[in-house]
Amino acid sequence: MHNVYHEITTQEELHTLLETNDRIERYAFQNMDFSEVTCQDTICRFYDCLFMGCTFSKQMRIQIDRSCLIFSHIDVPYNCFRNDLYNASSLYEGYKIGCTDSYASCYDGRIYKHYLLKGKKATDIKETLARTLHDHSISDALHEFLTQYDEKQVIGIMGGHGLLRTDPFYMRIANLSKQLTELGYLMISGGGPGAMEATHLGAWMAGRRQAEMYDALQTLSQAPSFTDPLWLDTALRVYEKYPQDKYCSLGIPTWLYGHEPATPFATHIAKYFENAIREDNILTIAKGGIIYTPGSAGTMQEIFQDAVQNHYLSFGYASPMVFLGTEYWNHEMPVYPLLQELCKRGKYKNLILSLSDTEDDIIGAIRSFTAQAE
Repeated sequence: MHNVYHEITTQEELHTLLETNDRIERYAFQNMDFSEVTCQDTICRFYDCLFMGCTFSKQMRIQIDRSCLIFSHIDVPYNCFRNDLYNASSLYEGYKIGCTDSYASCYDGRIYKHYLLKGKKATDIKETLARTLHDHSISDALHEFLTQYDEKQVIGIMGGHGLLRTDPFYMRIANLSKQLTELGYLMISGGGPGAMEATHLGAWMAGRRQAEMYDALQTLSQAPSFTDPLWLDTALRVYEKYPQDKYCSLGIPTWLYGHEPATPFATHIAKYFENAIREDNILTIAKGGIIYTPGSAGTMQEIFQDAVQNHYLSFGYASPMVFLGTEYWNHEMPVYPLLQELCKRGKYKNLILSLSDTEDDIIGAIRSFTAQAE
């Protein structure tokens, strides 16, 4: 399509482009360094291009036509123009295992401190612009990452952030996620602690023996709650002991809940400032279905938001809503019988509901939907 901008996000792509073109039109350059581009490279001219957070030489600026847009860096402690997602290494850069106080000076800690200083709902126009540009860049990188997957192979797991690592449900979620990851699904969550961490631990341990999973859980159990000072330390110890380079998972946390640390077990982390964007992304991305595990208010909100999307077939079809824990969802938090009754009355339509206590049933419900979609 003529209106599409071709994105350049690596120096290798940039040099290839410059070597093979003398007229460059409708390209988007994000976080690119043009300062080392030689005069020979810059015989080309740029028309109707976007330059976002790029560095230029004086010679380079001469070649940029007035039809182009240039977005300069903003003086904030985060990069507004990231061209990739975060991971544990980039988010926790500067953190030292064994020195929990070092969180304050690591990359994530510095951003969170700045975020609180400026206000969760900032009024400084420079800050609000910077956050918006940052979140736009994250969304762009996120959608680029998701092009690698069939949309119906993306599965979400929702549940409580307060779930302890020693809770039996934590192990069940991790095992469930591990099996689904090994079957080729991309697991996503809100990227925080509790049920979210269990999701990514399972994906992180995909391809490994169950004995190694138990060993990882033994280490993590030394700090059962995310409020424990050693929560991140123990996670990073497992992260280093059992490296992962084959399977991926996607965490989508937010600095709004910055007191809940992002799990390092998510290989790709789309961390946002604006929680509304983050919440919507989780539910709309997981087109292969969402597995609901015990949670409280936040999980309830997600259930009914998901139900609305399925009811209206917002994305062309409904996806499975799979509930793990019959006692919990039937009695302690009786959402499941409520949804069944509302479907029976016709208040909700198109919902694909299932409820079970077994991992095999949960996986079966997900796989059945995938098979029908093929």
